[in-house]
Amino acid sequence: MVTGHARALIPASGDRLSERTQAPFAHGVEPIGKQLTYDVAVLGAGAAGLMCAIEAGRRGRSVLVLERNDQVGRKILISGGGRCNFTNVHAGPENFFSQNPDFCRSALAAYPPARFIALVEEHHIPYHEKKLGQLFCNGSSREIVTMLLAECAAAGVEIRLDCEISSVAQSGGFCLETNVGTFESQSLVVATGGLSIPQIGATGFGYRVAEQFGMKRVSLRPGLVSLTFGHDEKALFESLSGVAVEATVACGKSRFTENILFTHRGLSGPAILQISNVWREGEAITVDLFPRVSMLEVLRAAHAQPRELSSVLSDHAPRRFVQAWCAAYAPSQPMNRYSRRQIDEIAHRLHAWELQPTGTAGFGKAEVTLGGVDTNSLHSKTLEARRVPGLFFIGEIVDVTGWLGGYNFQWAWASGFAAGQVA
Repeated sequence: MVTGHARALIPASGDRLSERTQAPFAHGVEPIGKQLTYDVAVLGAGAAGLMCAIEAGRRGRSVLVLERNDQVGRKILISGGGRCNFTNVHAGPENFFSQNPDFCRSALAAYPPARFIALVEEHHIPYHEKKLGQLFCNGSSREIVTMLLAECAAAGVEIRLDCEISSVAQSGGFCLETNVGTFESQSLVVATGGLSIPQIGATGFGYRVAEQFGMKRVSLRPGLVSLTFGHDEKALFESLSGVAVEATVACGKSRFTENILFTHRGLSGPAILQISNVWREGEAITVDLFPRVSMLEVLRAAHAQPRELSSVLSDHAPRRFVQAWCAAYAPSQPMNRYSRRQIDEIAHRLHAWELQPTGTAGFGKAEVTLGGVDTNSLHSKTLEARRVPGLFFIGEIVDVTGWLGGYNFQWAWASGFAAGQVA
């Protein structure tokens, strides 16, 4: 239910949100002067926060969701190019980064992708698998938001928008001072997200709450983000801006095979976004430009021919890319003019092109935030703080970050579900 200062959340007629007729203080919520008390207060109306609110509401708990933006689910709405890559059918613990890799196991096992898919199907939302287990709406991301709001309405959840929280205090339960009033709750769930994409409202508020209650934090850095490069590669990358090629990108023991995209500042594309989660400043990355063919065999087979190197390579890659890469690393000439050693060196570089990023495009372009609330401070099955009963941290604010391709949404659903079962 939406009351007070919250803007209307009810979409067009024809969905379950039109059934919202509950009294303003249903489910045991009682007005106390200008103060309201709830069983559960959730900070943040994103994927994790709404899922938690739904599950707590289904248990008969009175639930208040506070959101500083003027709409819910802003990150959901822009995700997947507006079609929301809402989960990945292959999501498992091995697809997540954390200082404690096993922490996410319990939550993911309790709420696997099949459960969210069943919810999507229950709401008759058409979807498809794009590739590699990634599920997208056929239509709009708004369908997922509408579904979540419908479930919130059915569970009696109250949502207040445009709500700025000025202070959080603990006295028995939790007391929240906001620009729309003072609220109390027995449980407090922090689902405020990370620092990524500040232009849609991301702030560090949740981390300050964690610090206030003595929670340790793993250092924050941009994740699933483009990499930038220095002067040596700048001219080449600028000339190739907009060109995409399939490649295997490796850093340390991690490697991903998908497209890379050249930009005027460096490299982007799925394989680069994936490797950015493991890349650290000062490290090099290695790019295999032809992951599905042996260029050593191709070049040796063409060694006796008068064809230009660029012509041979253009049989397997975009000509614009080949010409720019040859100009920078292996000036093209007829194949029969290269020595055997030169052929081998060119093939090696094509499969192991080493590059030294200078940085990333930052939180403004990052899809997620790496690091966050230290998982050692939380119970893995419930996401409740070990030393502060009734306090929960879920979603992106926790030191659990997924691969590109629906994994981070699955963590949001799973962690929200876990907290919602007990808050």
